[in-house]
Amino acid sequence: MLVVDDDSLMREMLKAILRSEEYHVVGEASNGEDALAQCARLKPKLVLLDIQMPKMDGLQVLEAIRQAQPEIKIIMVSAEATMDKVTEAIKKGAAGFVVKPFNAARVLDKVLECVKGKAVHGG
Repeated sequence: MLVVDDDSLMREMLKAILRSEEYHVVGEASNGEDALAQCARLKPKLVLLDIQMPKMDGLQVLEAIRQAQPEIKIIMVSAEATMDKVTEAIKKGAAGFVVKPFNAARVLDKVLECVKGKAVHGG
């Protein structure tokens, strides 16, 4: 799994939550450009992706990952959880959405849904 957030504390929290359930975190990124490079290099199965980041926002990154590597599942993690943003993220191919501030159980539920829901979406 890859954790992408411009806030280092948020990345650390997400990594700790994932590792508490034995999930393997292969990398992290603090902006959209790094996220794309990490996805190309590490080929994670799942990405936890913030929306508001420097260089490229999460929705742009989401689109780019879906085009380049459609097999990667993406869960958006954002404080900006307006209906518009959630709808846009889902339309662009996000597998789920977790609202900040979050709790560990909510994050793990979403990750489990994605990991168990092995259906591969084309395109």
